[in-house]
Amino acid sequence: KKEYGTDEYVFPNMNASYDMLKDRKIRDGNAFQRFLEALLDGGKNGVQLAISIIPGVVIICTLVMMLTNGPSEAGTYTGAAYEGIGALTWIGGKLKFILSPIFGFSSPEALAFPLTSLGSVGAALGLVPKMLSKGLIGKTEIAVFTAMGMCWSGYLSTHVAMMDALDMRKLTSKAIISHTIGGLGGGIAARFIYLIYSWIVAVL
Repeated sequence: KKEYGTDEYVFPNMNASYDMLKDRKIRDGNAFQRFLEALLDGGKNGVQLAISIIPGVVIICTLVMMLTNGPSEAGTYTGAAYEGIGALTWIGGKLKFILSPIFGFSSPEALAFPLTSLGSVGAALGLVPKMLSKGLIGKTEIAVFTAMGMCWSGYLSTHVAMMDALDMRKLTSKAIISHTIGGLGGGIAARFIYLIYSWIVAVL
């Protein structure tokens, strides 16, 4: 309400006589020409959107990978995939007294999933099998990961592009803050809902 109001159009230059819910623009040409134009326009818009979000996905996911994993098992850097400096693991260990009761994380490495989902939830899902095989996460973490991943879903890499497309770049910071709070709330809710569910199943 504060930004858009309730009476005027969001975009003041829009033709007031045109109702997008009742009317639609018709392209020139026959059915085949219109089909080709729609196909090309859709492909062009899709490529433009992908190009605008790829830098955020690549940068965020690369940083998280570098900051989460440590060197090889021998303690040396070999240049292999997933090697890093382990800073997030160290931070997660220091914050375990907060992360464990609120989110139910039993291992500091679990912090990598929500941080990776800031850039791409698909890349974050790729971390789960490796964590499961190492015994770093369990059922509680999966519930929390699902809630936070569905809410955040790479929003840091897409919000700027989305708000720019809406011609409302000035609201990007507010959108990111709101989205962050929503993801944290979803993760906390999933943690305690799963605890209640587990208790009910155990009692029955």
